[in-house]
Amino acid sequence: MGGKYRITGDKYPRMRRPRRRRSKLVLVTISSVVALGLAGWGTLQLIDVFTGGDKTASAADRKANCPSAKPSAPAVALPKPEKIKVNVYNATPRGGLAKAAADELKKRGFTIGKVGNATAAYDKKVAGTGMLLGAPTAVNGTFPVLGTQLPGATTKTDARKSTDVDLIIGTKFKAFSTPQAASAALSALTKPSPAPSTC
Repeated sequence: MGGKYRITGDKYPRMRRPRRRRSKLVLVTISSVVALGLAGWGTLQLIDVFTGGDKTASAADRKANCPSAKPSAPAVALPKPEKIKVNVYNATPRGGLAKAAADELKKRGFTIGKVGNATAAYDKKVAGTGMLLGAPTAVNGTFPVLGTQLPGATTKTDARKSTDVDLIIGTKFKAFSTPQAASAALSALTKPSPAPSTC
């Protein structure tokens, strides 16, 4: 061929896509990846919302970051049974109950005072297992120690100035706690309670 269409040298026309189409393809690919990533992340967030997330891991994290509970101030020093003078009164229709209860408390180390029937104010009027009656100072010392022998006994204070305590036996009384159970309860009273956790 001749004229202006004659090919000379080693240059040939190159066949390539326009640059605009290539940049559009890159943008579409990146947009798709970002959209898929956001969709996956949103799905995980929805799953966590409806299932509560990983509770085990969060509990473990809280435990790891929470300082161990330390005991609070030592418990108040409680009186020994031999330091407690107990007056035993029977408020039930059963005869001889006050004497039997007093003998048992004496075996357990308590000092026994008066023994007899309850006064008219309490006779047959104590519906539970018993009542502990004493001065206000007995609430944090004597009552808890004597109460280990008779779980469920109610407590009441009066205007007395002495340190002795009245044990008024109620109609539901059957027996004192076993010595082992009473000793365990007394031991628990002397242990300091742990400080509340702030975690």
